[in-house]
Amino acid sequence: MEATLAFAIAIIFFAIVIIAKGVKIVSQSDLYVVERLGKFHKVLHGGFHIIIPVIDSVRAILTSREQLVDIEKQAVITKDNVNISIDGIVFCKVEDATMATYNVVNFKNAIANLAMTTLRAEIGGMDLDDTLSNRETLNAKLQTELGNAATNWGIKVTRVEIADISVPPTIEKAMNMQMEAEREKRAIQTKAEAQKEAQIREAEAFKQSEILKAEAIERMADAKRYEQEQTAAGQQEAMRLINISMMENEKAAEFLLAKDRVAAFQALAKSNSTNKMILPYDVTQMIGSTSVLGDAFFKGISDQKANNA
Repeated sequence: MEATLAFAIAIIFFAIVIIAKGVKIVSQSDLYVVERLGKFHKVLHGGFHIIIPVIDSVRAILTSREQLVDIEKQAVITKDNVNISIDGIVFCKVEDATMATYNVVNFKNAIANLAMTTLRAEIGGMDLDDTLSNRETLNAKLQTELGNAATNWGIKVTRVEIADISVPPTIEKAMNMQMEAEREKRAIQTKAEAQKEAQIREAEAFKQSEILKAEAIERMADAKRYEQEQTAAGQQEAMRLINISMMENEKAAEFLLAKDRVAAFQALAKSNSTNKMILPYDVTQMIGSTSVLGDAFFKGISDQKANNA
């Protein structure tokens, strides 16, 4: 009886173990490669799964998440025979768990070795300056080469990044001197361009100033000419009116003469000269009348002599 009970307990324990081995709970990001009797059977994705114990077995457990493959630092010779050290990182992802399991022993080591070989080949065909300045181009070439090879392993290379490029101290010193010379050259060019621009602007400003001065002189000349023309026209009109007035009124001429006399006397009176003598207006008028009478007398005698003759 006791033997039977022990046998039953053993059978139950064995069944529990078998059932436990047959139940597989797979994480969302994991991939289980299952073999049946040593041959590939299926791939288990995230969720609850049951396999046949003993007959089915898990061959490999992979992840579908993006993984990093480190490219160890290595010495590489460029096209212009400069020895540099370079390392990088490869980002990859398992797309086909079956191929990643059966087509390559260890896809991470395979990708790392292939990356180093491809890196040597690519940099061997590039100069140092191109290597340092064209990292994006180098990354794209590496990604293309690695992607083509990794496709046979069920791996997708998503990105390749060159982490560090180290050059010998002597080359670095020479590069720093070259960069400093380039900066000085650019500074001199910038200064020369600024001086040239300043001279051009100064010349343009002087030109505009001279143009404005010429325009101002021309406008002043036009204004002066217009003023003279208007003054002449006014004088001409005044003379015409005076002539008309003299023709219509005989005393108009006497008025003008009297006006000129008054102006002359005022100017004479304001003069500081000591060599002057001011006579009353009546005396001057008498002198003027005497001269007029004298002219008339002598003219009459001349006319009489002419008639007697």
